[in-house]
Amino acid sequence: MDEMDFPTPDVEIESVTPAKLKARIDANEGVTLLDARMETDYDKWKIDGESVESINVPYFNFLNEEIDDDILAQIPGDQAITVLCAKGGASEFVAGSLKEAGYNVDHLEDGMNGWARIYEAVEVEHYDGTGTLLQYQRPSSGCLGYLLHDGDEAAVIDPLRAFTDRYLQDADELGVDLQYAIDTHIHADHISGVRNLGAEGVEAVIPAAAVDRGVTYADDVTVADDGDEFHVGDATIETVSTPGHTSGMTSYLIDGELLATGDGLFIESVARPDLEEGDEGAEDAAKQLYESLQERVLSLHDETLVGGAHVSDSAVPAEDGTYTAPIGQLEDNMAALTMDEDDFVEVILSDMPPRPANYEQIIATNLGQQETGDEEAFELELGPNNCAASQESLAGD
Repeated sequence: MDEMDFPTPDVEIESVTPAKLKARIDANEGVTLLDARMETDYDKWKIDGESVESINVPYFNFLNEEIDDDILAQIPGDQAITVLCAKGGASEFVAGSLKEAGYNVDHLEDGMNGWARIYEAVEVEHYDGTGTLLQYQRPSSGCLGYLLHDGDEAAVIDPLRAFTDRYLQDADELGVDLQYAIDTHIHADHISGVRNLGAEGVEAVIPAAAVDRGVTYADDVTVADDGDEFHVGDATIETVSTPGHTSGMTSYLIDGELLATGDGLFIESVARPDLEEGDEGAEDAAKQLYESLQERVLSLHDETLVGGAHVSDSAVPAEDGTYTAPIGQLEDNMAALTMDEDDFVEVILSDMPPRPANYEQIIATNLGQQETGDEEAFELELGPNNCAASQESLAGD
């Protein structure tokens, strides 16, 4: 919708940056959002939160000189309202129309595209291993990554291409050398940053089991086999094969204290098994996932922290603000982890959410089979990740 040229409002409209809006939501201030995108876009992907009231009124309802009363009736007149759209053009126009009608409004700078550029680093305070561990959080899609640093060395797990410069900048500010960029698998929801960091002199690492999917650049990266170790200062990152979500799905045990599970296990769900082989291969993949969880993940001690590559809007962070949880707690809270194999497979396959947007193009890009420019790559990965099985069928009672 932002391809249109919207007239400049006759009144001055203040803008709010995505970072400031995120801070207001985190502070539970009570935020009212008017999302001016089309209903189909809104239903797929929107800004949520416990303190957020979100209203969808598409921009075309404001194109007439007089706004219909039934439209105005949908918009609370006693609250401050932030209008948003995809890129910021329509929202400024809509906010101007509402301000002229007497509303207290501002608009979100750069819209949902700006929201997608928020990327926060939070220390995993419950991590008891060597060095310091940070969790990267992208609230627009729920993507998570990890930066381990000890001494003068660092490694990043599941980096995003859109934030390549951010990892290098963070390493520079920490006074460390970014040694490794490690992927857990061939991602289907975002473009990996491993090769871009490799081009900057960082050792790029992908799982050996992922190469068989058709990776075109295997000769240019380090290929990690099950049991391989990478050393960051005095800390150790151990490769743990955990197929199921994909045939090459691999977890990394960080100094024996946190298992970066990629898309194999999340703090509120488990992986979906249908993104590599489709519906036909989903049952076999679900069985493989069950075996991986039981033999490679749940066999670790109960206090081992789990940190996935994604988190849903409904997930509750730990006390330190990270989306991590001990294995024992996940077993207590997630019924799927204590089922037998037949029940597990039935539940996993019973209620699969929609596949990630543009996932076939994203996979092809991450395999190196398709060339995708930076801006196109950013556009491809906008929206929810949808890499987990349905939470409703997996959690508790």
